[in-house]
Amino acid sequence: MAHNKTAFDIDGVVTDTMAAFLRIAEEEYGISGLCKEQITSYWLERCLPVPPDVVDAIVARIIADPEGVGLEPIPGAMEVLRNLAEDGPLRFVTARPDGRPMARWLAETLGLPQRRIEVVATGAHAAKREVLLDLGVECFVEDHLETCISLHEAGITAIVFDQPWNRHPSPCPRVSGWEELALFLRHGYQKSIPSRQK
Repeated sequence: MAHNKTAFDIDGVVTDTMAAFLRIAEEEYGISGLCKEQITSYWLERCLPVPPDVVDAIVARIIADPEGVGLEPIPGAMEVLRNLAEDGPLRFVTARPDGRPMARWLAETLGLPQRRIEVVATGAHAAKREVLLDLGVECFVEDHLETCISLHEAGITAIVFDQPWNRHPSPCPRVSGWEELALFLRHGYQKSIPSRQK
């Protein structure tokens, strides 16, 4: 694996952002009975019975204060990333508008100095393609299917991190979690795992 040529999305890949969203919706807005499998679109207002203004308010809090909202990592993420960090700095590219809160969260959660972590915030999904090309990234792990397809078309190996909101056909390899992702990265991303359709 060319570790310095690999980068990761954050929300939905490293962090269980949707779980935090559902918890805040229930605890602070009284919206109960929701589950992750209901999130069949990346755009929450299209698939959840939650008012758009509430969606915006919760998302804004998660973006601004990941520590304060109790954001948790996806199982297995920290172990794999710590192992990768032994080979060099970790690189993350996110559509968040500001990468600094997540850089702090990652450093604290991983137990690494911030100089070992690079977070590039693009502010939009569509901007990731050019940013990744400029950075020389050859492999990117992402849960936003449209971004994966765009990266694939640009010659970047885009790995779909399986989530309920991205289970449509694509030409990209798909992994079910961090254990499978670690195997994929260890054995070289040119040996493509077939894209499974759910």
